[in-house]
Amino acid sequence: MTTRAVIARTRGQQHGFIRRMVSPGDLGELIKPFVFLDHVEGAVRPGTGFGWHPHSGIATLTYSLNSDAAYEDTAGQTGIVAATGLEWMRAGSGTWHQGFIHPREASVTAFQLWVALPPGVEDGPPEGVYLAPNDVPQIDNVRVLLGEYGGRANPIASPSAMTYLDVVLARRESWTFAPPTGQSVAWAFVYRGRASVGGVSVSDELAVLDESEAPVTIEASSDARILFGSARKHDHPLVLGSHSVHTSHEALARGEARRRSARSARRSDAPVAREGHRVRHCCVSRFVTARRGAARESEARADRSASRGTDVIPERRIAVRSGLCYVPRDAKRRL
Repeated sequence: MTTRAVIARTRGQQHGFIRRMVSPGDLGELIKPFVFLDHVEGAVRPGTGFGWHPHSGIATLTYSLNSDAAYEDTAGQTGIVAATGLEWMRAGSGTWHQGFIHPREASVTAFQLWVALPPGVEDGPPEGVYLAPNDVPQIDNVRVLLGEYGGRANPIASPSAMTYLDVVLARRESWTFAPPTGQSVAWAFVYRGRASVGGVSVSDELAVLDESEAPVTIEASSDARILFGSARKHDHPLVLGSHSVHTSHEALARGEARRRSARSARRSDAPVAREGHRVRHCCVSRFVTARRGAARESEARADRSASRGTDVIPERRIAVRSGLCYVPRDAKRRL
């Protein structure tokens, strides 16, 4: 059997409570369409998150093992995704959203993946999909976060051919992935325990494999848990804007114009925070408080970044502690 070699490894870079494992300036070029991967591991105060901010040209998938995520988007969708569920936000031509973390345990383990969109889709309509835990397919020890595996398909429509899995292995257990035709990009993030990837011992690291359609075998040296990604190569440039990734400068300009339009529309029909609103969604009840000043500050900084048109990567977003977690539709006071 052909062994795929590990061509790059990283432990990422810490930015506040987020560890950035991948960005376009480093491994994102090697494994695109996977262009960002953020990892949260540790104590997070309830309500920590990001106020209203824009995106275009990308899709994000947020996955937490032991925290709930409160969300709201400019399509009017609000609620809470329970732990081990999925939050999919395809920005397309431009959208705004916000999200906040509500831990169930003292130490949070969570991930956010950014996927570059191909031409056509990057200019398409925004989409938000929120899956409850029971709606995420699982085959034995593998959860299917995107794509298809073992005859089970995730209900989220991937923008291009890709597979994204959460794999649990016991000590000395091995797992082999045979990529679907055309999926030559592959990486593995051993975020718990230790495992051999491409013959290399990996622990708390992300390993990138050489481009090939040969199978990948991972052998656990201890009990281990691995995020695994495979995809057809994104054969387009990564053109960065403020909270955006596009395939060309022209597409970026269209996306940022659409984001400004979406922001104006959101303000004209702005939902309003009502302090002390109790949220009931997905069998979760949380008492959350709206912090109007924090929400304003987060939005203002996002606006300033967008107006500059500079390459601002998301670690510059503000962590709004105890921020606006839920906005009722019938509220009476505007932010």
